[in-house]
Amino acid sequence: MRLCLVEDHAVSGLEPLTLTRPVHDLLIGATTIATKIGRAFGVVSGPWQKSCVVRSQLVEMLGQADRRLVVNDRDWLARGPVLVANGRWIPPESFQPPDNAGPWVGLCEGEPACASVGPDQAVQLEPGAVDDWFERMTARYRGIDVGGEWIRRPWDLVARNGVHLERDFATEPRQGVSNRHLTRLALVGPPNRLSIHETARIDPYTVFDTTNGPITLGPGVWVQPFTRIEGPCWIGADTQLFRANVRGAVSIGATCRIGGEVEASIVHGFSNKYHEGFLGHAYIGEWVNLGAITSNSDLRNDYGEVHVPLQGEPVATGQAKVGCFIGDHTRTGMGSMLNTGTSIGVMCNVLPAGILLPKHVPSFAAVHYGRVAQGFPLGTLFETARIVMSRRGREFTAVDEAFYRRIHEQTRLERERAIQRASVRSPGHWPVARASSL
Repeated sequence: MRLCLVEDHAVSGLEPLTLTRPVHDLLIGATTIATKIGRAFGVVSGPWQKSCVVRSQLVEMLGQADRRLVVNDRDWLARGPVLVANGRWIPPESFQPPDNAGPWVGLCEGEPACASVGPDQAVQLEPGAVDDWFERMTARYRGIDVGGEWIRRPWDLVARNGVHLERDFATEPRQGVSNRHLTRLALVGPPNRLSIHETARIDPYTVFDTTNGPITLGPGVWVQPFTRIEGPCWIGADTQLFRANVRGAVSIGATCRIGGEVEASIVHGFSNKYHEGFLGHAYIGEWVNLGAITSNSDLRNDYGEVHVPLQGEPVATGQAKVGCFIGDHTRTGMGSMLNTGTSIGVMCNVLPAGILLPKHVPSFAAVHYGRVAQGFPLGTLFETARIVMSRRGREFTAVDEAFYRRIHEQTRLERERAIQRASVRSPGHWPVARASSL
């Protein structure tokens, strides 16, 4: 069966993480949402079996990343029956696709999550009109409760990460632990919950604790002395841990540099937190650099509910433990202190001020002297991105530049409003109690 992943209007509720990627490419557990959906439907082989219908501004970027990927292609949709799945939906662990003949619509919490349709219905899919398409399919075909869960906000990914780390460890291919590795590390907890790729380098004086969950280390991972890793945890290929304290429900993507304390957080690939500092209940995008001693709070002093400013408007999370959410290519200066429930967009420059910094920093903005301010010129930001990516053997291309220029224009009004607000009130002012990370 062929699978098509789609985005609905609610993708904007996951900014700034979805500004630079389709929603199904968000990481949770040890894999993306796309991988989880594909695994549930048994579509795990070549890309010719998979397609997606996403925002038009993502098409060139996705094509650059994988030229075999089929994006917004009506001809592909017309070639036969298609399974259509919302990229914000994660199927349940025991998911079994309905075997009903003919078209059907799968419902999760009463909302359409997926559908099996013929080519005549599939070709009606349009970017920006997926909600209307599902509404028509629901009215026409019988609905079946398929279960699962919705990812509606960035903190949903963090809150559910531990559960999905456990699930992925049970279902994804993994290795055991070689005798060479066992002679170097100290293991606390069940040995069958530890998976270390044979090419990983584990230095002496490292501790792995599987008491509360499994630990997986991918190819080429390097764990330096005096690092402690507590499960559930997944470390992607070629990532290096420098004297790190990794505490439970942590996912770290490929080619990252991580030090200091990290708790219950997700870090996409190619991001750096090399030095000391605390990162907790956070989601960090790609190509992010957190300067030395950058720390975020993930708990208010009064233990109350955390609000996160999405696109500048505070949104209730229903949770007491919420950290920060940082978009791609953003950098913080040494000693930056991030408040509870902070949202920082893409290509931002955040400098310390000796106080808790503003909770809302729109894309391409800067934080100077504790206030949101105009960011660096685009040419300067792009040149920095070229330097940073070249150090990892990657290229910031003309396609990338055009893509980020579109995001710059898309976020212009949000940025102008934030800068205007900063000029009329004190930096970092929010009507909530100051935060701690206890």
